[in-house]
Amino acid sequence: MSEESIQALGTVLDAAQRIVCFTGAGISTESGIPDFRSPGTGLWTKMKPIQFQDFVASDDTRQESWRRKFSGDKTIEQAQPNKGHLALARLVERGQCLGVITQNIDNLHQNSGIPDNKVIELHGNATYASCLECNTRYELADLEAQFVAINRIEPCKHCGGIIKTATISFGQAMPETEMLRAQEYTEQCDLMIVLGSSLTVFPAAGFPQYAKEIGASLAIVNREETPLDDIADVVVREQIGSTMALVVGLN
Repeated sequence: MSEESIQALGTVLDAAQRIVCFTGAGISTESGIPDFRSPGTGLWTKMKPIQFQDFVASDDTRQESWRRKFSGDKTIEQAQPNKGHLALARLVERGQCLGVITQNIDNLHQNSGIPDNKVIELHGNATYASCLECNTRYELADLEAQFVAINRIEPCKHCGGIIKTATISFGQAMPETEMLRAQEYTEQCDLMIVLGSSLTVFPAAGFPQYAKEIGASLAIVNREETPLDDIADVVVREQIGSTMALVVGLN
């Protein structure tokens, strides 16, 4: 473990009062959740994703999407927060961290103890579903029971709208409220810590660069190089959980 870089991370963290953490797939792979985009191992390299416009336009496509959901891997549902998630929860609990902007859809930040209103999910959440028209929430267990019984998911019982997992699919517009909140967090922070993001998926990846441009410090904890390493104040290429547990003082 690189003691010098970790010590530098601890120094900038201790000096900050308004931290925002920006998380990507790398923090969740340490909980056993595969990266969707990794060459050869990522889900999207094994199965072509369903485009949002096709999901909306075709009932057959919607039912195929639900079939994939309920017959697929249950890793997300079974995953537990790791030391990285717990370390961020500790920073939020201390009042040192404003909150978390995440590209992840696994709900592990909330499960680690961070309040819902301090987690900004740019790509949605895979642990429940909602109606695209009226936003009524549906629990996946109830929908799976329906699918097993009649081999399909019926429209929303309240408005007749289309029910979809609460994730942002390929071709679907980014959520306006979350994007605005992420911008507000970015403009308020004095340190942004990027954890486990390749910083290649836009527009989400633009927030760390924006934070640096407007005067915040930037720290990156990622096993691989990122496009922003050259402008970051600190770069740590180590495991996220053990690194953050160390600098936060998590036993």
